[in-house]
Amino acid sequence: MTAAGTTGAENSGTGTEPRVLVLAGGLSYERDVSLRSGRRVLDALRGAGVDAVIRDVDASLLPSFTTDPPDAVVIALHGAAGEDGSLQAVLDLCGIPYVGADARAARLAWDKPTAKSVLRDAGIQTPDWVALPQERFTELGAAGLLDRVLGRFAPPVMVKPAQGGSGLGTSVVREASALATAMVGCFAYHPTALIEPYVTGMDVAVSVLDLGDGPIALPAVEIVARDGVYDYAARYTAGLTTWHAPARLDADTAARVGRVALDAHRALDLRDLSRIDLIVDDRGQPWVIEASVAPGMTDTSLLPMSVAAAGLDLGKTLATLVDRAINRR
Repeated sequence: MTAAGTTGAENSGTGTEPRVLVLAGGLSYERDVSLRSGRRVLDALRGAGVDAVIRDVDASLLPSFTTDPPDAVVIALHGAAGEDGSLQAVLDLCGIPYVGADARAARLAWDKPTAKSVLRDAGIQTPDWVALPQERFTELGAAGLLDRVLGRFAPPVMVKPAQGGSGLGTSVVREASALATAMVGCFAYHPTALIEPYVTGMDVAVSVLDLGDGPIALPAVEIVARDGVYDYAARYTAGLTTWHAPARLDADTAARVGRVALDAHRALDLRDLSRIDLIVDDRGQPWVIEASVAPGMTDTSLLPMSVAAAGLDLGKTLATLVDRAINRR
């Protein structure tokens, strides 16, 4: 059922209610978060009258696409399993519509250094960066290479995996002596580290939706992490973060943040929905940090907060996106 009250069956021309498959779980570090997102998506869709089921990703998935194919898929997989474009490519091979970015755009957004290059080429402000694989430190010597990094970026700097989500492996380095430890922690999650200057300001997330009339920016959500870093613990541990939806921005800055998020969504060629993470500095200038093509849907996730702040119903919103995916077929 769409937000306007029509059913997906009417849009798809099948004559029956569409059957929607929510994919959640997987084998990434973000499995637990994905399962929580999947359950919330399932409940929201069913609350909107959609025939939806949930399942994990395993060896039985492909055969089920032949014996009992869904009309559409909602991807609630986080990490590489749902965001690096590979699952989207498989769904394309199977002819199954899905909500969200296509394989090419997902792959582009998933790799942070590549995405930042695209954003910068589009004139969108993002912090400068250097991306270094772990093997370069082995080949060239860690101490000398870290000295070069610190020569370019004076602390504080942000260290994060070049691919990944949920703040895993991410840390703020405020003293030069802490950089080596931060790199080791980062390499535990991905073999390439991205290092960029730490931008001081307000952390915000802008969710972008396209419900049929082009992408729109929902109200920004302000993120206030108790320890100043919105890492995995801050995201999913009660009491470590406070959120404000909408963000406590003046009207002009809020409008500017929304425009920049839309520009980033378009520059990365995303579709249906995305979450653009930004920092608004003390001058009111938004800096795009990264983009997510499979935003979290848990009780503490940012896209559902934005949807609620915009006065929308999450289930009806997702049902509309499902209809659009089916109609694309």
